Amino acid sequence: MTFKFENAFISRRLPVYLLLDTSGSMAGAPLQAVEQGVKLVCEELMNTPQAVETAWISVITFGSQAAQVVVLTELMQFTPPHLQAGGSTAMGAALHLLGQAIDQEISANTSEQKGDYKPLIFLFTDGAPTDDWETGLSALRSRTQKKPVTLVGLGCGAGAKISTLQQICDVTLKLADATPDAIQEFFKWVSQSIKTASITVAGSGVQGPGANLPPLSPNIQIPI
Repeated sequence: MTFKFENAFISRRLPVYLLLDTSGSMAGAPLQAVEQGVKLVCEELMNTPQAVETAWISVITFGSQAAQVVVLTELMQFTPPHLQAGGSTAMGAALHLLGQAIDQEISANTSEQKGDYKPLIFLFTDGAPTDDWETGLSALRSRTQKKPVTLVGLGCGAGAKISTLQQICDVTLKLADATPDAIQEFFKWVSQSIKTASITVAGSGVQGPGANLPPLSPNIQIPI
């Protein structure tokens, strides 16, 4: 599936953004599990031809500040970043930065050409935002009106502010414990979600409601 853009034929992409909490509370085993989880996602997708063909991945971290530590990169060239914990939880800044990335990196559909597939965004946090997340969300939504996304949020552990995630995300999930095994389980589910989406768009070019997310494992819950 290709479209013509600036005199070149470009394959349609399935953009994936990982928004990862790297605040001080994530230090040690939890952040190591997240880092290993990103590697797991990459390894799992490399075994899926449709994902190799379509998936592009970016990583945005947020501690005291937000940073796009990996710009949107095709799967074959993606290198999982080393993550460092520290500071507060600038989730609002991460949402604002995500909006800028979508604006700059995602090709929208037009009357003349097909743009990128609907981006999948996975937000992982073990806490509550410490900055102005409402303004960050507003900045994001101003861009996603023209370039829709599916945003999945996971609150991990007792400190996660689920009510805030429910206002931000299309789908909100919860892990009761921030254990390494539970975190790995979430990232395995993320890889399955991306696989499912890549297979769907490769077959029909259409992503269904909820990005055709796969069934949840027993430890991942949908909060009421």
